[in-house]
Amino acid sequence: MKVSYYPGCSLDGTAREYGESLEAVASHLGIELQELPDWTCCGSSSAHVTNDGLAVSLAARNLMIADKTGMDLLVPCAACYLRLKMAEKELKAKHTISGVTGTYGGAFRIQHSADFFWEHTGDKALRAKAKKPLEGLNVVCYYGCLTTRPPKVTDAPVPEDPQSMDNILESLGANVKSWSYKTDCCGGSLILSHPDAARTLIKKLLDAAAEAGADAIVAGCPMCQGNLDTRQAELAVDGTWYAVPIYYFTELMGLALGDAGVPKWLGHHLTDATSLLVQKGLLQEKG
Repeated sequence: MKVSYYPGCSLDGTAREYGESLEAVASHLGIELQELPDWTCCGSSSAHVTNDGLAVSLAARNLMIADKTGMDLLVPCAACYLRLKMAEKELKAKHTISGVTGTYGGAFRIQHSADFFWEHTGDKALRAKAKKPLEGLNVVCYYGCLTTRPPKVTDAPVPEDPQSMDNILESLGANVKSWSYKTDCCGGSLILSHPDAARTLIKKLLDAAAEAGADAIVAGCPMCQGNLDTRQAELAVDGTWYAVPIYYFTELMGLALGDAGVPKWLGHHLTDATSLLVQKGLLQEKG
C-alpha cells in the first residue's frame, strides 16, 4: 500500500535514526512511503509561541499539498503531528487560510506513525513477520504529551491510555509493562528555559520506568526520545546513576523484523542502547 509521508525536520537531523528505522520498517511491511513534494517546516515549536497565524499557515501549507495526493498522511514526529492536526481543524472550519493558496478538501486522515503501523498491519501480520521476537525485553511505552492531547485536536480515542506502541511491541514478543506515566510530560520544551524543572520531570519518568520493572523506555517522539536519552548524566547529583536505553519503537520493530540497520541506528544514541539487547540475546556483540 502507499501512504503520503511528512518526515518533518528532525528526522533529517537529530532524529535521523528514527527516520531511517521507520523507512526500513515500512519496507518490511510492504508500505510505500510517498514523501510530500516540497514540504516545509510545520512551525513547531518556534512559530506557535510567537505568531498564531504563522503557526497555522506553515502547517496548513503542507496539508494543502497532502490534500492533492488522495492518500492518508503518515507523520512520525509528535510535535509535527499536533501542529498538522491543529491546522486541520482550522482548515476544515474555514477551508482557506490566509497566506495559503487553494481550497482544502480534507478527505484524508493524519496519523502518527505508531497508530498507522498498528492499524494497517495488526497483531497477526506482525507475529508472522517477526524473525527475531523481542522475548525477554521488558519495556514501557512512552507517548508523551503531543500525540493524544488535547483530545479535541488529536481525536485520540483514549488520550490518557494510548495503546498502539504497546500493541506493536507485544505482537513482536516484548514484555510491555503497565505504567501510568505514558502520557506525562518529559519537559522537552523546558530544557533550555527551565532546566531544573525539566530534569525533575525526566527523573520522575526514569524512576517510574524502573519501578514498573522495565529495562528500557520506548518512544515515538524525537523531542521526548532526545530529552530522555541525552540528559541522564545530568541527573547524577545524589549518587544515583542512570543508564536507561531510550528506543524509538521503529528501531525495535526493525530489530524484530531482522533489519541489518539496527546497530547503525543505535549508534546515534547517547545512552548505551546496544548492551541491553546483547545481554538479552537479541543482538550480536560486535567482534
